[in-house]
Amino acid sequence: MTAIEQTEAARPRGTRLPRRARRNQLLGAAQEVFVAQGYHSAAMDDIAERAGVSKPVLYQHFPGKLELYLALLDQHCEALLQAVRTALASTTDNKLRVEATMDAYFAYVEDEGGAFRLVFESDLTNEPAVRERVDRVSLQCAEAISDVIAEDTNLSKDESMLLAVGLGGVSQVVARYWLSSESAIPRDKAVALLTSLAWRGIAGFPLHPSDGQPITDGG
Repeated sequence: MTAIEQTEAARPRGTRLPRRARRNQLLGAAQEVFVAQGYHSAAMDDIAERAGVSKPVLYQHFPGKLELYLALLDQHCEALLQAVRTALASTTDNKLRVEATMDAYFAYVEDEGGAFRLVFESDLTNEPAVRERVDRVSLQCAEAISDVIAEDTNLSKDESMLLAVGLGGVSQVVARYWLSSESAIPRDKAVALLTSLAWRGIAGFPLHPSDGQPITDGG
């Protein structure tokens, strides 16, 4: 059950919930409000109302709006990182690995809760704590991709990281464009097109330092 689903299930006022369940409920309500209104326009009153609790209850869990926003950001940055790591570990076939990783970004962006907007389209990027989290998850995703590239090619760590940053950046930018443009292209087709573009480049690098043969399907 997602945080937003927990919010819907627990919204009636007067219901006593275990602390963890209440926190998840409040995070779900906050996500709805922040995604819909942005950080600056959202008010703690709005979030409490959306959650069906009094404002003092909200402040028992989160001392302020920024702390609430950062808790959400931590949750959804971790979700993205885990999705990328899971995709990379899902197969040893290199082309399928590229496809799975790109699909992870598309799935993340397509999630109906709109959490990706807090990570990639925040109106609070001038806040150092927010900027640090967004930069960190982008770096961590790139590092996970880079480790695989470095392991399977004769490229240096720096070269692998450069390619990884490019692959991750292209994936999230194209996924966001695909969603915002309300493209008629189905997600699987969009992922296949982007994978084809990326694979034509990455497959040209030697699989191992000694053999000089390009990466091929099946690793």
